[in-house]
Amino acid sequence: MKQLLIAVFVACLTVTSVSASAQQLSLQEAKNQLSNAKDQGLVGEKPDGYLGAVKDTETASQIAKQINEARRKEYIRIAEENDIAVADVELLAGKRAIEQTKSGHYIKVDGKWRKKP
Repeated sequence: MKQLLIAVFVACLTVTSVSASAQQLSLQEAKNQLSNAKDQGLVGEKPDGYLGAVKDTETASQIAKQINEARRKEYIRIAEENDIAVADVELLAGKRAIEQTKSGHYIKVDGKWRKKP
């Protein structure tokens, strides 16, 4: 039951994962920023539950950093609430994020960035 609860929550988290950036972006602005970055091929999902910069640009790195900070905090919270390892939450989140990634967006497979078919 715990794993199902975590899976559902993490699935929701990976779809709506955003951060309150230094510029105090609204939730919708952050979602739009992430979506646009994925559409442009700047960032992609990694199996470890975090975003990676597909293109080596300041924008891609900054977006990945902001989102990953928020994700990390949430993964820690989920792990503590459920008395499980953060690494387990990260891996489950990464699996869900890759599964839910839209076709044409980047995912990291075997250490290489690829567009999801």
